[in-house]
Amino acid sequence: MTLRVADSIVRSDVGRQRDANEDAAVEAEPLFMLADGMGGAQAGEVASQTAARVFEAGAGGDGTPEQRLTRLVREANRRIFDMAQADESKRGMGTTLTAALVEGDEVTVAHVGDSRGYRMREGELEQLTHDHSLVAELERSGRISPEDAVDHPSRSVITRALGPEPDVEVDAHTHTGRTGDLYLLTSDGLTDMISDDEIAAILRGTTSLDEAAGSLIRAANQSGGKDNITVVLFSLDEGEQHSQPAAAADETIAQGLTADDVQAAVAEQERAGESLPPRADGLRRRPSASRGRPSRWRRVLALVGGLAVIAVVCVGGVLGARQIYFVGTNDAGLVTMYRGLPYELPLGLELYSEQYASSVPARTIGKSRRERVLDHEWRSRDDAEDLVRQLERGTLDLGSATP
Repeated sequence: MTLRVADSIVRSDVGRQRDANEDAAVEAEPLFMLADGMGGAQAGEVASQTAARVFEAGAGGDGTPEQRLTRLVREANRRIFDMAQADESKRGMGTTLTAALVEGDEVTVAHVGDSRGYRMREGELEQLTHDHSLVAELERSGRISPEDAVDHPSRSVITRALGPEPDVEVDAHTHTGRTGDLYLLTSDGLTDMISDDEIAAILRGTTSLDEAAGSLIRAANQSGGKDNITVVLFSLDEGEQHSQPAAAADETIAQGLTADDVQAAVAEQERAGESLPPRADGLRRRPSASRGRPSRWRRVLALVGGLAVIAVVCVGGVLGARQIYFVGTNDAGLVTMYRGLPYELPLGLELYSEQYASSVPARTIGKSRRERVLDHEWRSRDDAEDLVRQLERGTLDLGSATP
């Protein structure tokens, strides 16, 4: 049996007691990753984003899924370690990391630190990872009880992370998947605030991944929100995987076309006045014009020449997925960074994916400023990240709030 990712979502929140978000996540089905950075002077954010960039390249290459994921984790560790050695201000930075790869009928998990991976099967929640933390080690050895572990003063001390050493030991293991399985990757900003029983109850009581992610983050914030909270959710269904790893996607780039060519083609399509019929699939989220994001009715590439259109679509999809970013809002009305082009193509092909949801409601931004911030302008990753971070920190002039 072959399984595919039926639906997926990434949601992140700065929490109630932090000024910045040092979590990072990758949603590049069938590959998913979550990293929780640590270190002063924004070094934790640098570490987690560095790990994310490694995983954005995909998990292609030789070897088993466990071997390929392990290589990615060790490559991320090497890059973070080298950066810390080269820059005194980043000494001591690091990040936890949990990743999952769906291949065939199996889900492979690679893990370092205390970010966790869970599986919900037939209503029962199971933790697939073992925390690399002092308290978890004490609990596994029987020196403290599970009850003592909850409020132990050394709960935040981790025993393994990416960055502190030139090499890192990676836990990698493979699980047989089933249709209907739901997987959760999460930072400790969630699991330190609510129990596994509460997580399971929320997952059982929601009808979509979007609702589940929002409910999990809301529950963590209601319990104190002491840290950044990031959740990655994906569900499995029977069938062929529709997407391909980013490394393989590189091979589909048509020669002789540039990002400017794609943008010009899109502009020509908009001038032609052609539009796209709406999608009618289930839970997959898409930006909505009513909330400042691209609409399903956004105009797209015209069918002006068979192979030429296919070439433009391929280039647009690849470039959008790997090089272009824009800022909009998600279904909860929060300012969100997207990777890709703000368009949808025929047959339901989306040229964008959500990368990071901030804690800033779009309604709190003054109307004139909101139109400028959420205009779907094509940006570099650094530019988009900087814009969202300024909004979170309140260092961008927001104008007056509107109802």
